Amino acid sequence: MVTVTALARTAALVGDPARAGMLAVLMDGRALTASELARAAGVTPQTASGHLAQLTEAGLLAVARQGRHRYHRLASPAVARMLEGVMAVAAGPGPVPAAPRRGPRDAALREARTCYDHLAGRLAVAMADALVARGAVELEADGGAVTPAGEDFLRGLGVDLAAAARTGPARRRVFCRPCLDWSERRPHIAGTLGAALLATCLDHGWLRRIEGSRAVAVTPGGRLALVRAFGDGLGGPCGDA
Repeated sequence: MVTVTALARTAALVGDPARAGMLAVLMDGRALTASELARAAGVTPQTASGHLAQLTEAGLLAVARQGRHRYHRLASPAVARMLEGVMAVAAGPGPVPAAPRRGPRDAALREARTCYDHLAGRLAVAMADALVARGAVELEADGGAVTPAGEDFLRGLGVDLAAAARTGPARRRVFCRPCLDWSERRPHIAGTLGAALLATCLDHGWLRRIEGSRAVAVTPGGRLALVRAFGDGLGGPCGDA
């Protein structure tokens, strides 16, 4: 059982602007060095070192050593879900404005981005809507499932459902669940199925990562493939690679 003290301690760790900046830049699933995280947060390496120690001790970050370098990453998908939830609350109540005053980079993040190991943004929500509409996936408030017809459809796209379904005790991952999208305020698909969908899109070259950003871009061939697979709802203002 989580105590009020533990809840307050975690909230305080995330609430610091420098630590929040470090956590946010790791939301794309990468592992970064202390120097890279210091630059992202706009603090000195010495200050960053103290913040990283606190986040690691609290179980929010995990550290891996490779050669002389130490790489920091989010400790688990649960941490990413927590951060995405905070972002949804921080974005404020009510519908997303039709024409928000945002910069180009922010527009790209709203369109399509990585949420730890799965896809988020308008594109991801449109994919979830299409899967539900065709009866391939059933989503409820606390979970989701792939139908037999959905299994055939997803395998046809090249999604490795067998690997995604291996969610045993060691992995402690949910296979399919809705994840509230902070920019669209509607659910996209998370869990190991969401991760498998993102991996398939990247492996096929339908999407490509944008260096230094959580945003991903739709390639010209990917736009055609996604529209053929999921319908016209995916033919929106996705940035071509």
